[in-house]
Amino acid sequence: MQFWCSALGGPWTWTWQAYPGVWLFVGFLATGYVTLTHGLRDADASRRRPFFFAGLLVLWIGSDWPIGPLGAGYLVSVHTLKYILYSFAVPPLLLHGLPREAIRRAMQRPFVRNVVTILARPLIAFAIFNVVMLGTHLPPVVDGFKASQLGTFTIDMAWLFAGLVFWWQVLGPLPELNPLTYPGRIVFLIVNVFIPTVPAAFLTFADYPIYALYELAPPVGPLSARVDQQIAGMLMKIGGGFIIFGTASVLFFKWYGEEEAGRQTAFPPSRLS
Repeated sequence: MQFWCSALGGPWTWTWQAYPGVWLFVGFLATGYVTLTHGLRDADASRRRPFFFAGLLVLWIGSDWPIGPLGAGYLVSVHTLKYILYSFAVPPLLLHGLPREAIRRAMQRPFVRNVVTILARPLIAFAIFNVVMLGTHLPPVVDGFKASQLGTFTIDMAWLFAGLVFWWQVLGPLPELNPLTYPGRIVFLIVNVFIPTVPAAFLTFADYPIYALYELAPPVGPLSARVDQQIAGMLMKIGGGFIIFGTASVLFFKWYGEEEAGRQTAFPPSRLS
């Protein structure tokens, strides 16, 4: 039994395996959430709670069997799917699921407030997200870290942390921290579309597998290592881009709706007598 998923090197079987580290981590986050939101009974807390637990569900699915072990040491396409879940699906659900009062509770501690204030700066968030994305897809990092449970866990946590920092800019959960305006959030999202094209291009157009770990892994189904890598490249480009452009579209219509409501308030239509 493994605590966390990592590359094993043996043939893949569809026999279920237990990963108690995944269960403990998800349980730890759930316990922390319940503790932080204890006593909050307002409409905001009730409305947001399902989003947080949906994020935990996606986190568990992306970390446990079979996605966890397949992505850790067998298929780079599943590795990329896990990256998209950790970076583009789980963080916005977790952040949107946090009531504002719960965040303010946590930020009553000076250390937490100082850290959040620093990470809430768009340029810092941009740098963290893209450095983590590029760094964790370098062949030496993937081939070296995925060979151990601690290494895989480190990469997973880096994805999750960078994703939380990234989506904080987009969701802007606390008005007192001067979040980006809607146009600023849209620009922030769109700018972050282009850098992932670098690893996506390498994965899609390389003439040979760039990760020894996945090239030498026992085969899973009929996919060759090169085709698996091409699928990973398309997932990297299309999957993340779809979520980013979809979110930008939602923000645009929210911005337009608020601007229109403001104009209606400032210049109410005249009534015909």
